[in-house]
Amino acid sequence: MSQADIIVVGAGIAGAAIAFGLAQKGLRVLVLDGQRGDFRASRANFGLIWVQSKGLGFPAYQTITKKSSADWANFAARIHDASGMKLPLEQNGGLAFCLGEADWEKRKTINDALDAQQPANEQSTEMLDRVALEKLLPAVRLGDEVVGASFGFMDGVVNPLELLSALHVATRNLGGELHFQSPVTSIVPRQHGFKVETAKQSFEAEKLVLAAGLATPALAAHLDMHVPIRPQRGQILVTERAVPFLPLPASGLRQTAEGTVMIGVTNEDVGFDTSTTAEGAAKMARKAIKIVPALEQARLIRQWAGLRVLSPDGGPIYVQSEKYPGAFAATCHSGITLAAFHANELCDSIATGQMTAALTAFSPERFSVQKVA
Repeated sequence: MSQADIIVVGAGIAGAAIAFGLAQKGLRVLVLDGQRGDFRASRANFGLIWVQSKGLGFPAYQTITKKSSADWANFAARIHDASGMKLPLEQNGGLAFCLGEADWEKRKTINDALDAQQPANEQSTEMLDRVALEKLLPAVRLGDEVVGASFGFMDGVVNPLELLSALHVATRNLGGELHFQSPVTSIVPRQHGFKVETAKQSFEAEKLVLAAGLATPALAAHLDMHVPIRPQRGQILVTERAVPFLPLPASGLRQTAEGTVMIGVTNEDVGFDTSTTAEGAAKMARKAIKIVPALEQARLIRQWAGLRVLSPDGGPIYVQSEKYPGAFAATCHSGITLAAFHANELCDSIATGQMTAALTAFSPERFSVQKVA
């Protein structure tokens, strides 16, 4: 039976960032991942580090999002030091295009409300009119409906597949173990720790972190933790390569380093269905062409879908079992954005066994309070 200080269940972006952070603290970390066909949120993301629009009505979420974004460059450097792999991180800002005056006013209202939640002089967005936007994007002929955009100073992008690979390599180099295609079959609390079984092997550790995305609720139930999350399908399109024209990532539109253009994403409540639809493709393509008409001539080369992990209010869930201290669960929609926070502050709480005041705002108990109210 293999033993470790901490077992992390889930080797996606969230689990991998947590495992890396714990391994950097000198803890013996063992990571268990599920099957290749499992539902993975990483399949439905743009690789965005995104601050704007996050945390409206939920200041604690806004705070950790900004903190994580501010820490991302240092986080990437730590990964590079441990793995030898340099991440192609870009944090030069990001855009949310506005189609029409109503869209502009809606976006401005959201930004103003978010700014009001922050300390004075900590504005993280700016509204750019069409003239300013055209100066920022000289290689783009914008569609007639584009009146401007919201510019997020702290936004950026990183290749999610390269990030995941680098986190795995870094964790191994720091002494951690990773076991793929090893879905957990049972979790048994013990007097001093936990026994975790897979079809292949049994493992023991003093602490346990469940970060398995949509599989987390069923696993957490073994440890008397309620983790209310649901899937939301997101479809994405990718075009053939084009001459670089879009230097900044945008919500639903970005050009990769290879020249392809990613177009997305849908927000569909269809359960665990990961199929793609012609309706979804048409909707995404129409909006992209309204922003950049030249995309009408681009050839689509791929369409796929993945499932996001969403809580009732869209915010993360971080919780330690009251009945079985040492067992934690962590889920979120913004795994890329919050990766630095997970590897830093969240790992501090896991290592000490004490959820800080900053983390208690993300307890699932908040949903019970809302229901009663």
